[in-house]
Amino acid sequence: MKLPEFLECQRLPVPTNLSATRVCADREQWLQLAAWLRESGAQLLTLWGADDRDRDGRFRICAAYLLTEGVLLVEHAMKTTEATASALYPSLAAIFPVAKRMQRAIYDLLGIAAEEADGSEADRRGWLRHGGWPETFFPLRRDADGSQQHPNVSTPYPFVTVEGSGVHEIAVGPVHAGTIEPGHFRFSVVGEKMLRLEARLGYTHKGVAKLFEKMPQSEGHRLAARISGDSAVAFSWAYCTALESLTATICPPRATLLRALALEHERLANHLGDLGALGNDAGFAFGLTHFSRLKEDLLRSNAIAFGARYLLDYVVTGGVAVDLPAQGPALLLNLYSELEQSVANLRSIYDEHAGLQDRFRGTGRLQHPIAEKLGALGLVARASGIACDLRVDHPWPPYDWVATKCITQSTGDVAARVQVRFDEIDESLHLCRAFLQHLPAGPFHAPVSAAAPYRLGLGVIESWRGPVLIALETGPDGAIRRCHAHDPSWQNWPLIEFAVIGDIVPDFPLINKSFNLSYSGQDG
Repeated sequence: MKLPEFLECQRLPVPTNLSATRVCADREQWLQLAAWLRESGAQLLTLWGADDRDRDGRFRICAAYLLTEGVLLVEHAMKTTEATASALYPSLAAIFPVAKRMQRAIYDLLGIAAEEADGSEADRRGWLRHGGWPETFFPLRRDADGSQQHPNVSTPYPFVTVEGSGVHEIAVGPVHAGTIEPGHFRFSVVGEKMLRLEARLGYTHKGVAKLFEKMPQSEGHRLAARISGDSAVAFSWAYCTALESLTATICPPRATLLRALALEHERLANHLGDLGALGNDAGFAFGLTHFSRLKEDLLRSNAIAFGARYLLDYVVTGGVAVDLPAQGPALLLNLYSELEQSVANLRSIYDEHAGLQDRFRGTGRLQHPIAEKLGALGLVARASGIACDLRVDHPWPPYDWVATKCITQSTGDVAARVQVRFDEIDESLHLCRAFLQHLPAGPFHAPVSAAAPYRLGLGVIESWRGPVLIALETGPDGAIRRCHAHDPSWQNWPLIEFAVIGDIVPDFPLINKSFNLSYSGQDG
């Protein structure tokens, strides 16, 4: 990838499944490069910080950008002399708005703060802390071992208020009816029309980054799979890719195809479940019943083919945990035929049901310019006319030899997100058949040695929701020094706040479900 002249001499290789470049930038270059990348059409994929004071007395802020050529990792180092000092770095929020919440999370965890161009403080409202630890304690610093106990101190959260004649607020959550994870949604409304929505998340923060530091490299894939359970294959594959690239491990071709098969099954299971839930949220319980049956058939096939209904421990370093049994291909091919016919019939019913279409069309519209400006990713972006899919744009084995379609819609409403799901089911069934047809004989696992210390590997995999990323820095003796995990929900949660404007409050559950973002994956 062609970079500005002032960075040419600072390139460093980063092992990854995508083409990648790593550069170091000073304070001025950090902003110059961000602005150049924005003009070049790059997306800010993720942002994280690291405490390296034990090595060179510095904190670091890292930004991963997604370009047409691959991934660009930019590092900015900040020196501090006081153990409790809050190092400062230039805010990226004015260039990439999605950085705002990431910067708040970094401050909660590390105490390194973003600073606006005019020298003012960036938004430092607690994002992950929720009163669970003091404002002066930063759990990802090297001197925090995770054993400290702190009293929970609850303080009012300063939501942005909307004033005007007839405007009032509706607070929803953080505890919801049903099996939904916690999140607080503050609506400003006139009557039932939504003028503004502000979400507060972070309630499912699990301290994943700190937990990684207590695990050996060989076990990290198990934790990665549990960051967001509905994307277990994607996250564990991203972790394994990062480690395998650092150890020069070549995953056997059979294992690579089985990983892809499992990834497409994960996509199918989520799309089937969502289509049923969307029908139910629009008052069409028939859809929930039939899509739930189809999802159950798929999960039962998972148990036979992959050894478990939910594939939390299927992708392991070096390959997969179990081989496909002899009866697996015939079983799966029969399942795909049944799914294809049943989904086609249900799609006809959905498309022709006037009540459903009345609820779907025009509801929760995310306009293409807003989606593009705010950095939408994955399914949400594709439903708003943004063609982005790593399986197509940056294909990795085995996607590099099979033709994969990038499914898009243009209207950006609930109906568009429903249609993307239907089309992606068809495409996943096509891919699954191709993988089974070309499944080679041979081993399904290769040994993986410990990586050398203080090396950085990236793994980026297109999950059913969008690209997930693992940035793995190794420590001595097979340990993990730092592991940052990123879910595309970080990019897409703020977009719901735009999609709901002008709709009525009873439409929010339907709009929210059409996005179906991860609370757990976002909170980490």
